[in-house]
Amino acid sequence: MSKHETFRQETREWLAQNCPQSMRTPVAPEGLVWSGRNKTWPSADAKLWFERMRDRGWTVPDWPAEYGGGGLDPVQSDILKQEMKQLGCRAPLMDLGIWMLGPALLEHGSEAQKKEHLPKIARGEIRWCQGYSEPNAGSDLASLQTRAVDQGDHYLVNGAKIWTTFAHLCDWIFCLVRTDPGASKHNGISFLLIDMEQPGVSVSPIPLISGESEFCETHFDNARAEKHNLVGGLNRGWTVAKSLLIHERKMMSASNDSGRGAQPDMIGAARRAFGSDAAGKLLDANYRRRIASHKMRSRAVALTGKRLFEEQIAGSGDGKAGLTMKMLGTEEKLRGDELLIALLGSAGLGWEGEPFDPEVLAFTRNWLFNKALTIAGGTSEVQRNVIAKRALELPQ
Repeated sequence: MSKHETFRQETREWLAQNCPQSMRTPVAPEGLVWSGRNKTWPSADAKLWFERMRDRGWTVPDWPAEYGGGGLDPVQSDILKQEMKQLGCRAPLMDLGIWMLGPALLEHGSEAQKKEHLPKIARGEIRWCQGYSEPNAGSDLASLQTRAVDQGDHYLVNGAKIWTTFAHLCDWIFCLVRTDPGASKHNGISFLLIDMEQPGVSVSPIPLISGESEFCETHFDNARAEKHNLVGGLNRGWTVAKSLLIHERKMMSASNDSGRGAQPDMIGAARRAFGSDAAGKLLDANYRRRIASHKMRSRAVALTGKRLFEEQIAGSGDGKAGLTMKMLGTEEKLRGDELLIALLGSAGLGWEGEPFDPEVLAFTRNWLFNKALTIAGGTSEVQRNVIAKRALELPQ
C-alpha cells in the first residue's frame, strides 16, 4: 500500500471515530463556527469537532506544523477534503484568515509575522476581514485613496473601505493603503494588518437584498497600524494584493461547496413541476435540456479544477486555465440558482413563515446573496479581460 493510500485509510478511520454525527449534516449559516476573540459555539458538538481538528492541525491541514498546520502535502490535503466530503463532515472553522490572508503570509510575510499571526488563525483566535474596495475604487482597485502616513514606529491610517465582509464581527483587517501618493497608482500601495479594536476604526453594516448585512463600510480616522505589520515591504502591497486575490478567486470558484446549507433537489423540483414518464424521464424537453446542460457545465468546472490540481502536483501546465475558474465557477453557480428558482415557481419566492418550506426559504436568501459572487473578488467583466490578456494573449 502506498503512502497516500495508507493516509486515506487512516484518515477515513479517524474521521469516522472523531466527527460527531451532528457534524455530518448540511449546515445553515447560524451553525457555522467562525474564528474570533469572542467566538460562540452553535453546539457542544461543534466545539468538540473544532477542538479535535485544531489539535490535529487540520483546521489548516496544508500549512506547516510550526505555524499550527497539519503539515500535509498537497495530495494528502486533497485526500482529507475528499474523505470529509464523502462522510459529510462540516468545516470545523471559517475565516478569511484561513482562505486568504494565511496563504499570502506564507508567501510574502516575514518569519516574525508568520509566527505571530498564523498560529492564531489556525487556532481560531482572531477573525479577519478584507480591506480592499473603496467607495471610489472597486474594479479599478489600484485607484484606492486610503492613506497611511509614516509616524516613525507606526502609521496613521485615514480613509474608507466598502464591502468589507463581516467587518462588524471581525478583530483584525488586512488592508491596502496608499503610502506614497506621488508614485504611480500601482507602485504607491502597501499591505497593512490593522487591529480593529481601537479608537479610530468604525464599521457600519450595509443591508442586502438577502435580508442580511454581511457587507460593511469601514472608516479609519487616525487609526494606528504598527510598522511590524507591514507585509511584503513598503510600497510593494500590490504584489501581495494580487497574490491574495488568487486565493480569494480560488475560494469563490468552489462556491458550490461553501457550506451555506443544502439546496433543494433540482431534478425532484422539475419532476414535481412537469411530471416524468415511466422511466423517470422529465416530460418537459426544454427544462430537461437546461438541467442536463447545467449539470455538465458544473461537472466540467469541477474536472478542470481537478486537472489544475494534478498539474500543480506534477509541476506541469502553464496555469492559464486557472485564470478562468473564478468566472466559470461563480457564473455557473448563478445559472443553477436561477434555474432552480424557476423550477420552484412561487414556492421559491417566499420570505418567511408558513406555508413555505424552511429549506426553500434558506435557498431563496442564498440565491439573493449569491448574486454578489460574480462581482466580489473581481467582476466577471474584469475576469474576462484578465483571461483575454493573460490566458489567450489577445491584443490590448
